[in-house]
Amino acid sequence: MRRVWALRGERPTAVGRRRYQWMYVYGFVRPRTGQVQWLFLPTVSTEAFQIALDHFARAVGAGTHKHILLVIDGAGWHVARDLQIPDGLRLVFLPAYSPELQPAERLWPLLHEPLANRAVETMQDLEDCLVERCRYLADAPDELHGRVAYHWWPDDVTASP
Repeated sequence: MRRVWALRGERPTAVGRRRYQWMYVYGFVRPRTGQVQWLFLPTVSTEAFQIALDHFARAVGAGTHKHILLVIDGAGWHVARDLQIPDGLRLVFLPAYSPELQPAERLWPLLHEPLANRAVETMQDLEDCLVERCRYLADAPDELHGRVAYHWWPDDVTASP
């Protein structure tokens, strides 16, 4: 649900349902370019995060010759002892209670925009809507860059061999 404009004295209306099913979208964004990777999973857990990390590492070509620094928060599934970090990825943890420092946090309002004050009939309808939005955002790196590239974020660093 989201706030909406209404004339003074009139109640705004929004469609809502009190039935819940969950779908989780994992998002990885490169602040300096706005490039984004998305992954849909049915849960958040250590196992799901492992799948997301493996998928991300493959998608960006991380490995022995390409290293990626991934900034994440301290969620339980991010810090699990049995998490296997793929080659080429290095996790850097933000201080506790500092979501404002995480560029990826700014993805979620953009992702949720087409769902604001709207009810969907099925999980497939929800997935279709989110897939369309993810594709739109992936094709709009300049829009993402403007939202996630903090002025203090370091420039991309390319190490020479």
